[in-house]
Amino acid sequence: MRGGKSAKWVVGAIVVALSATACGGGSKDDDSSNSASKEKGKPAGYISMDNGEPQKPLIPADTNESVGSNVIRSLFTQLLTFDKDGGIVYTNAESVTSKDSKTWTVKLKSGWKFHDGTPVTAESYVKAWNWYSNVDNKMQNSFWFSDIAGYSDVHPEKGAAKTETMKGLKVVDDTTFTIELTGPVPYFEYKLGYQTFAPLPEAFYKDPKAFGQSPIGNGPYIFEKWDHKKLIQVKANPDYQGPNKAKNKGILFKNYATIEAAYQDLLSGNLDLVKQVGPQDLPKYKSDLGDRVIDEAWAGLQFLTPVFYSKTFKGVDPKVVQGLSMAIDRKTITDKVLNGTRKPATSFTPPGVAGHQELDTDVFTFDPAKAKKLVADNGGIPGNKMWIQYNADGGHKEWVTAVCESIRNSTGVDCVPDAKPDFQTDLEARDAKQVKSAYRGGWVADYPVNVNFMKELFATGAEANTGFFSDKEVDAAFKKGDNAESLDASVKGYQEAEKLLLEKMPSIPLWEYKTNGGYSKSVDNVAIDFHGDYVLTDVTVK
Repeated sequence: MRGGKSAKWVVGAIVVALSATACGGGSKDDDSSNSASKEKGKPAGYISMDNGEPQKPLIPADTNESVGSNVIRSLFTQLLTFDKDGGIVYTNAESVTSKDSKTWTVKLKSGWKFHDGTPVTAESYVKAWNWYSNVDNKMQNSFWFSDIAGYSDVHPEKGAAKTETMKGLKVVDDTTFTIELTGPVPYFEYKLGYQTFAPLPEAFYKDPKAFGQSPIGNGPYIFEKWDHKKLIQVKANPDYQGPNKAKNKGILFKNYATIEAAYQDLLSGNLDLVKQVGPQDLPKYKSDLGDRVIDEAWAGLQFLTPVFYSKTFKGVDPKVVQGLSMAIDRKTITDKVLNGTRKPATSFTPPGVAGHQELDTDVFTFDPAKAKKLVADNGGIPGNKMWIQYNADGGHKEWVTAVCESIRNSTGVDCVPDAKPDFQTDLEARDAKQVKSAYRGGWVADYPVNVNFMKELFATGAEANTGFFSDKEVDAAFKKGDNAESLDASVKGYQEAEKLLLEKMPSIPLWEYKTNGGYSKSVDNVAIDFHGDYVLTDVTVK
């Protein structure tokens, strides 16, 4: 996600905040714009939410960003999910058990079907997981299956797959299968709540490419259409047997060029749900929306992530990154630029996940003098210049500009915002190793354990490690946490690993996330879950 402050920096931050207030001021049309007008093109009983264009086709194991995930979760249901407090709730699973944390037995609820009417069986899971893991299929999330025995055969470090199946997966009967891991992983059951573990119907294997454009899931909604870069439409599944059956008739996931544009549509009654209000509108959104405001913290962090292949950060001393962290005035930025809607980070994990701890360090404390010395005394930044990449459609311009201003004033390092037009372009640049220096990173809990904010982000080869950080000591610390004797011991092991991250600085935590969104007068029963997403199945139409 203090020392003295530069007068120029403080004034600059306040000017940004005040200009945001001015831009977001009321108008003579406020009363009429808040009316619950009928949204054009939306079928009766449907709800609508702002979303972007998914980076990848709609395949569970090829989606690890929030835009695509919103759609995937509506279409697919995996074995389990989590309640508001992060507790396990079984969905397609009847039970998931293990006596040793190494061999797990999964029993499915019978009678579940895919949207094409075919049954969801143990084979539906085992075959899908084998396909997802296969290196030849190039799924982004294949790393998630690396705990399973035989993964190295289907996903070797080099070359093609040696076999098509992992020896650790075995079908017992139509509703039972077993999972053998390479070693004990006490938190493995929690991982199964991530969407990438969803099953696939037989229709998938006939044409995976076509399936990604018109998926057949087993979830609470059925795919209807994808009008690229405009909207994705899904309808409620009348035969769904899970606990999260839809209470509305369907969803329109609508694409917007900016979150400011989405907010204006919310005010005019042409959109039902906005996930996040941009800095320009934060000063007035509560007065605009009244009791239709969503203002809640959840398990997520904002990061500034160096890319370690770049000229800026290749071979950099971690103390330089520590210096950059101390150059950022988190409190002023969260108070003034983000209107008090964020809380400065004190660790690599957010509250709400098991094992969250506040690290005893000054690395997250604003100290311009120490920041400048750390950067200067430990090799500095090549060319004394860095860039921060961000997506222009996400409401990040103001705070990225403020972070750059803070770094520049504190250390003398020239910091330049590097805007990409949308989240999809931003992600593609990360995957293609085209980031100049660093990028705006954000991470939402996939499961409520501290592991998820470390292993999936900073382990060598992890799919979300697009800073391409790699450290043998860190990998060894993660493995020690994985192979602990109990869940508590595993969590404690990762707490120790987090202290090592503070020394290695694979990323710079900035602040804890909050949902600062809202909804229209046309809908009701709006709430968020533990990782900050709207519980879309519960939203009702008035």
